[in-house]
Amino acid sequence: MSLSYPRNGVVGGLLLSTCLFLLFFMVCCTPEEPIQCKSENTDCTITNSYGTFPDRSVCRAQSVVYPTTEEELIAAVASATKNGSKIKVATRYSSSIPKLVCPSGQDGLLISTKSLNRILKIDKEAKTITVEPGVTLKELINGAANAGLALPYTPYWLGLTIGGLISTGSHGSTLWVKGSSVHDYVMELKIVSPGSPEDGYVKVTLRLEPLFKRSITYKNENDSNLADQIVSFGRKHEFADIFWYPSQQKFVYRVDDRVPTSTSGNASYDFIPFRPRSSELLELIRCLGKSDYPMVGSQNRLQASGSCLEGNAEGEVEEEDEDAGKSYCPWDPRVKGEFFFQTTLSIGLSSVKNFIQDVQALVKLQPKALCGLEFYNGILMRYVTASSAYLGKEEDAVDFDITYYRSDDAMTPRLYQDFIEEIEQMALIKYGALPHWGKNRNIAFDGVIKKYKNADKFLAVKKLYDPMGLFSSEWTDQVLGLQGGITIFKEGCALEGLCICQEDIHCAPSKGYFCTHGKVFKDARVCSRQNQVGDVLVDIK
Repeated sequence: MSLSYPRNGVVGGLLLSTCLFLLFFMVCCTPEEPIQCKSENTDCTITNSYGTFPDRSVCRAQSVVYPTTEEELIAAVASATKNGSKIKVATRYSSSIPKLVCPSGQDGLLISTKSLNRILKIDKEAKTITVEPGVTLKELINGAANAGLALPYTPYWLGLTIGGLISTGSHGSTLWVKGSSVHDYVMELKIVSPGSPEDGYVKVTLRLEPLFKRSITYKNENDSNLADQIVSFGRKHEFADIFWYPSQQKFVYRVDDRVPTSTSGNASYDFIPFRPRSSELLELIRCLGKSDYPMVGSQNRLQASGSCLEGNAEGEVEEEDEDAGKSYCPWDPRVKGEFFFQTTLSIGLSSVKNFIQDVQALVKLQPKALCGLEFYNGILMRYVTASSAYLGKEEDAVDFDITYYRSDDAMTPRLYQDFIEEIEQMALIKYGALPHWGKNRNIAFDGVIKKYKNADKFLAVKKLYDPMGLFSSEWTDQVLGLQGGITIFKEGCALEGLCICQEDIHCAPSKGYFCTHGKVFKDARVCSRQNQVGDVLVDIK
């Protein structure tokens, strides 16, 4: 593993050394099981790994099953079909933010893929790997690497399961070859659905490549030329991505390309936000300095991270009521760590320059308005390509991943939240951005199905494989335009992204936040902090 100190002298080096010491000598706590039942596998609730859905509702199910074989999975689906029960598939860590795992009502069935986690076959000659849907990205990467093979483009989070990441269109970053979406490397699927006895995913076969090496170098730049360079940078470097810090007017290029396998280096990329942290350190989150020193390593050691998932060995007993010495994923709801929103939207390459310039114009009005993003490593920008998938990307695009503070209290507004809301609405409405299916607040999915030219084809296939709608829920029907809209209008709804404010009550007028127009994108409707002077509202700077 290659390490280099930030460029802030000996003190910075000592601080980094101390932090690394603390991190390496913590006992990792495996994330909590997302499914909890009052009695054995019945009367259950399910949540995501963050502990809260966008609308803060509790998702319930009558029961859960944990099939270990294809036959057990088929039997579970057949039984639910016979009883007319709603079905949802749950993964090991339940990483999706929206309510994808919530069955309708309280009488549904959860099918967990936790025990469907085997690598079934690796064909070195054909360069393919066949796995069950509960195999995690980490397990797939390691299994392929042991055979001298690699999946070239993947998401950055090792805790995703193959079934889950394919279902949500998860991706890495590239404009090369077929692009960065994993589903575009699927060669074969075997699925189970209520459509026929042998139609959820049982087996997935993916195309691989010979294992290769990469070299990663970070370069800091002023963002004055970001809008002009973003497309050419993505086309020039195979695994390029960018961290953008708008309030600092800076961004960090990741110059990331393949190198000959003979190149020296065995680095491992352990992304800071995915590292385990003690409950105490979670309250002191800052980004360590970037370095322009190249890091070289094999694809399997650089393509994704997730060291906070590594818990105690099975059967190891932890001391009761002792939190000291343990470490957690930063967002683990069991500790007072990070609690955030994620707005993740892709904008076509033809429009991305103008979008960046609009964001920069907004920041100039109040440079410190987006400082809070820097606690979450700024705005991550990844490259994605157009996909033949019916609900895949419509054109080559840049994916903007914006993570920002969420209050424990749904009725508490955020400082400068109107700036984030304007960026979100600007992307969705002015630039027609497409949402990441596994992230985002409700408003990102409002009317989204109309943005996909092959939506009718998707709905036809859905009806073919699930004619009774047993895998559907109120949430998915709303997103697909089959049952009303996804927007929820109520007091304070705009604070949580459940609606775009139409009147002051949708914000927090009692706390000085009123519904106003955007500053750059005038069609935006945002919750802005203001003082009332007589009958006039005045912006607070």
